[in-house]
Amino acid sequence: MSTMLKRLAALLIGATVTSLAKAAAPDDAAIDALIGQMTTAEKAGQLTLVAAVYEHEPSDRERARGEPTAMQRQLDEIRRGRIGAVFNGIGAAWARQLQRAAVEQSRTKIPVLISVDAIHGFRTIFPVPLAEAASFDPALAERVARATAVEATAAGVAWNLAPNVDIARDARWGRGVEGAGEDVHLAQVMAAARVRGYQKNGRLGDADAMLATPKHFAGYGAAEGGLDYNVAELSERTLHQVYLPPFKAAFDAGAGAVMAGFHEIGGIPSMIHHRLLTGLLRDQWRWDGIVVSDYAADHELIEHGVARDDRDAARRAFMAGVDVSMTSRLYQQYLPDLVASGEVPMARLDQAVRRVLRTKRNLGLFDAPYARMDVARERAQTRTASMRALAREAAQRAIVMLRNQNGLLPLSPTTSTRIALIGPMAGGPADLNGPWTVFDDRHDAVSVETGLREAMTDPTRLSVTRGSDIEVPIAGGIEAAVAAAQQADVVVLAIGESESMSGEAQSRTDIVVPAAQQALAEAVKATGKPIVVLLRTGRALALSGAVRDADAILVTWFLGAETGHAIADLLFGKVAPSGRLPVSFPQAAGQVPYYYAHKNTGRPPPPGPMREYTARYRDLTAAPLYPFGHGLGYARVDYGATQIDGSDQLAWDGELSVSARLHNTGTRAIDEVVQLYLHDRIASVTRPVRELRDFQRVTLAPGEQRTVSFRLRRDALTFVGEDLRTIAEPGEFDVWIAPSATGGTPTRFTLLGP
Repeated sequence: MSTMLKRLAALLIGATVTSLAKAAAPDDAAIDALIGQMTTAEKAGQLTLVAAVYEHEPSDRERARGEPTAMQRQLDEIRRGRIGAVFNGIGAAWARQLQRAAVEQSRTKIPVLISVDAIHGFRTIFPVPLAEAASFDPALAERVARATAVEATAAGVAWNLAPNVDIARDARWGRGVEGAGEDVHLAQVMAAARVRGYQKNGRLGDADAMLATPKHFAGYGAAEGGLDYNVAELSERTLHQVYLPPFKAAFDAGAGAVMAGFHEIGGIPSMIHHRLLTGLLRDQWRWDGIVVSDYAADHELIEHGVARDDRDAARRAFMAGVDVSMTSRLYQQYLPDLVASGEVPMARLDQAVRRVLRTKRNLGLFDAPYARMDVARERAQTRTASMRALAREAAQRAIVMLRNQNGLLPLSPTTSTRIALIGPMAGGPADLNGPWTVFDDRHDAVSVETGLREAMTDPTRLSVTRGSDIEVPIAGGIEAAVAAAQQADVVVLAIGESESMSGEAQSRTDIVVPAAQQALAEAVKATGKPIVVLLRTGRALALSGAVRDADAILVTWFLGAETGHAIADLLFGKVAPSGRLPVSFPQAAGQVPYYYAHKNTGRPPPPGPMREYTARYRDLTAAPLYPFGHGLGYARVDYGATQIDGSDQLAWDGELSVSARLHNTGTRAIDEVVQLYLHDRIASVTRPVRELRDFQRVTLAPGEQRTVSFRLRRDALTFVGEDLRTIAEPGEFDVWIAPSATGGTPTRFTLLGP
């Protein structure tokens, strides 16, 4: 191309980019004009997402050979249009360098898209998502997501590779820590809340909003044996009934991206599942966001045995509906040739590029490419006092009290009570924030010891003894712990999992407290002193012995920056525990996968004594140790019988009111999570024994009685029928208003036909 033609092309592209920036309405004409001026290689570049490079100084080899640094090479690729997005970079100043290369120095002037994995916070770390789900408070989840977006966007981020909306019913699976637990309804409302928070409730073009990406599409939580990256063998009905609804809720809330998973479903890897990625997403749901691969998941199609080489893998993933390739660079490398050979139609390439450019336009990047790269705003909006206050509130609300024998808790911070804080989770800075914290400063998190000392009027009444490491004993550790317990009035035993025991690639075969810590607990229990267990975990655990029988048990998960303060607030009664379990705690590891919304089977185990030839293990009842939805406060709430207000017949297009009388019998206020469960007694396909359909948080003053009501319509009674369509059927239903998935007294109503 002559110099004159190159200048003319640059002027035409510049005019198109300007028109994109000025476009007030979502009009694709300017986008199509820009696509028409791009080379095939530049188009493939827009579909390429790579990891950030930080090196500003050359390596010894680079210096010796006079080669550019890795950072310089990445900037050069952006200038040449070979990269459209970068993930997990560090800060506004870094991001501005990349954006300058894209919008000022490249031929097309297309902005680069900066993305991160901000799973539970950016710089300020909030409780892990599973813990946040324990709040049963979608409004709180939305506030946390909003705060995360404010902090992340100030550092250049426009795209968050979250939330994880996978249903997790096997506690062995490490990535359950990233989601909302085992229940479909809770997962739906939390997914929608997080999307609204990240995307500023639809104001995606604002400089403090970022694109949300529900993941991993779809059914990843059903991995066999709870083994990460494993196959998911599940029925079409279960896929549509259980695993897809949280994604649909996220899309209905406006999510503009989705991530395909590593796994396969029924023999078809997610990355090439055309029926889901195109047939369902595009044709049935009419969703038009961008589909991104997980980390090099297109390359892994070779190991799956469905692609002969990288070129074939790129073709299959792209034609199935994956628009953007993460890390592998397969699209960058092979799409131009695949288009030239006719194996990939140009129309499909342009379609994917159009989705990416439309997303960049919707984010306001053409109009204000540097708006999210403000160094001053980054300083002003990082780890602020309000962020820390929200982190503390979220941590308080996440803690679940499983047990409180004889009212041991709360303790008093002002009495002469001597407290022995024992266990490997007593201090810090490790294992406070939890897994998936890319940009955290672990020294910023408050340990349990620090939190307790700051709350006590006389911190000298607190002794701290490690006792053991997380997975191995310490020489003399148990002896020191026993001595400390004997000198104390009460023991606070801080035990559980390390950060590295939950999260990606951290599946566990035996979901128990590590043996070294269990031995520590047994020795301390033998002293006869009252014990409060602080259980740090990213999953449901099977508790036994001294841990299971402790006088009080608080599930503290991984709470983030304000861990110690939040735990002290609950231990000393500044706030009352209000969290509820988003996952069932099994009696033994051999029960998993365990979840409350199971089927009856033809031989359900009866209540009472165990009976042979029923669906049970020979050595356990079918019940959980602690059920989904369980959680105690510092007062007792009695639930009256579930009642139908008026007629017990629900008209096809009508409404039914269901209520129960609650009574706080205690002397303290309580924040109660009132849960509504349903069971379809006779249906065309088998239905779960119970399903959560709604919940309310109510605060009851000491002695207060209140009637809590729910309104039911036909849409709460729907399910996936024989032909995989969502239907409702006339018939009888049981309904419970209850404090957990095993509580409450049911009543019955009838759905009438149309």
